[in-house]
Amino acid sequence: MLAIVRACAIVGIEGQIVDVEVDFNPRAALPNFTIVGLPDSAVRESRERVRAAIKNSALSFPNKSYVVNLSPADLLKQGPAYDLSVAVGVLAATDQVPLESLDGALFVGELSLDGSVRHVKGVMSMTLAAAAAEMKTIYVPMEDVYEAALVEGIDVIPVSSLGQLVEHLYKLAPIPPFTLDADQLLRADGDLPAGLTDFADIRGQEMAKRALEIAAAGNHNLRMSGPPGSGKTLLARALPGILPYLSLEEALEVTRIYSVADMLPGDRSLMRVRPFRAPHHTISQAGMVGGGTMPRPGEVTLAHRGVLFLDEVNEHGQHTLEALRQPIEDKIVTISRARGALTFPANFLLVLAHNPCPCGFFGDPVKACTCTPTMIARYQSKLSGPLLDRIDIHIDVPRVEYDKLLGNERAETSAQVRNRIEAARARQRERFAGSGLVANADMGVSEIQAFCALRSDAKQMLDIAVRRMNLSARSYHRVVKLSRTIADLADCDLIQVEHVAEAIQYRPKTQ
Repeated sequence: MLAIVRACAIVGIEGQIVDVEVDFNPRAALPNFTIVGLPDSAVRESRERVRAAIKNSALSFPNKSYVVNLSPADLLKQGPAYDLSVAVGVLAATDQVPLESLDGALFVGELSLDGSVRHVKGVMSMTLAAAAAEMKTIYVPMEDVYEAALVEGIDVIPVSSLGQLVEHLYKLAPIPPFTLDADQLLRADGDLPAGLTDFADIRGQEMAKRALEIAAAGNHNLRMSGPPGSGKTLLARALPGILPYLSLEEALEVTRIYSVADMLPGDRSLMRVRPFRAPHHTISQAGMVGGGTMPRPGEVTLAHRGVLFLDEVNEHGQHTLEALRQPIEDKIVTISRARGALTFPANFLLVLAHNPCPCGFFGDPVKACTCTPTMIARYQSKLSGPLLDRIDIHIDVPRVEYDKLLGNERAETSAQVRNRIEAARARQRERFAGSGLVANADMGVSEIQAFCALRSDAKQMLDIAVRRMNLSARSYHRVVKLSRTIADLADCDLIQVEHVAEAIQYRPKTQ
C-alpha cells in the first residue's frame, strides 16, 4: 500500500515542500526498510528512530518491506526533520492512520525512541512554505509552536508525541490549533535588553556620539579610528541602545534567519531587538559571508537589519574584508556551489573600529608614535580604497580628557537620542511607503533624484566638495544620502547647506 505525506526541506533560508512516499509490501519474504531520494546520514538513520518510536507508542510495526522515497529526488535531504513525516507515512501505509487526514497537511519533527517529538530548526521557513503552497495544517513539535504560529493563514497543531498525533488524526482527542498575536509578542519585552551601555554614561566623545546617531537614523556604515582606550568599542556596543525598534515585518525577517541557523534564544520565538554581531578577527571568509557544502548563513546575514561590528578591523584577513564589498552594496550575498546558487539577505549597518597604526598612537597629541612610515602605510593599506569608499561616515575618536572622566555631568540618555532617531525613521517610512526601502542608506540613484532635493547653496557646496576632494560617483551619492538623513534628524524637507557641510566632514581626510 502506498501513502504520501508532506514534509519540508530547507534550501538557504527558504522552505521547499518534499513528498514522502511510503510503499509497504506485506508479502515481502525478507524485512527491509530503504530510504531513497538523496538522504544524508541523519535521514537514513531515521528508519531506526521511526521503528522504535512506533513500537514504543503502542502501535504496530509489521516486520516487512518498506520503501520510502523523498521527492524531488535531486534535492539533498538533511537533518532529522523528516522523522515525523516518515513515521506517519508508515502508519498510513499499514492502515493505522486514516489517509484522508493527510490531505493538506505537513508534518515536521524529530522523533525520540520513546515516541516524543523534538525540536527541529527552520520551522518558520517550513511554515511559510506550507502557507504559500495553500496547505491547511502544519504539525510541529510543541517546542516550536510559537515560532510556527507567527505565520498567518495556516493552522498550527502542536505535537508532543507520536501517540498523541495518532489520536488527533482519528479525532479521538483533537488538538486545538495554536494561535498567537505576533505584534503583542514583539512589544512583550518592554524597552531595551539589559546590559547595554547608556549614552549618558559615556564621557566626552560628543562628535562620535553624533556620528553614531546619524548612522542609526539612516542605517549608514561607520568607521572609527583612534588610539587604544579612547572608547571605540564602548561606543559601538552602546549603538544597539539607540537603534530604532524592529517593525513586525523586520522582526519576522530576522526570526526566519535565526530559525534556519538554529540560533533563536531559548526563551523566545520572535527576535525583538536588532541583531548585534561582533565576530573575532580570526573568522574565515565562509564564516563571514556564509558557505559550506550546503551554504549556511554567515555573519553578514545574521546581522541583517542590525549591526555588524568589526573591532580591530585591520587584523581581519584581507580576503574576508574584500568579500564584504558586494553585500554592502547589494544588501544581499549570493553563494554559488556546484548544486546551484543561494541568496541570503544582508542589509546591515557596518561599524569598523581600528587604531591608526600598529602601536596605536599615530597622531596622538600626548604619546609619541613608535612606528615607521612604512609600518603605518602597510597597516593602513589593509583597508582597501573600494571598501573605504563604501563607508558613509569616517571619524577620529581622540583620547578623552582627564577632566571629563572625573566630571559628574551626564549627557543625553540613549532613550532621548532614540526618540530623535525614531522620528527620523518615521519620516523615512512615510517617504518610502510601498517601495520596499526602509532607510536612507537603501536608496538607489532614482530614489536619490526623487527624494534628495537640495537648496541652491547646498548644491554649490556639494559641487565644490566633489571637485576639491575628488569624490567618486559612489562617494557623491553617499554624501547626498547622508545629507538626507541629517536633514531628517533636523525635521527639514529640503537639504540645507549646513546638512551638506556636516556630511562632507565625515569623508576620510585622505580624500
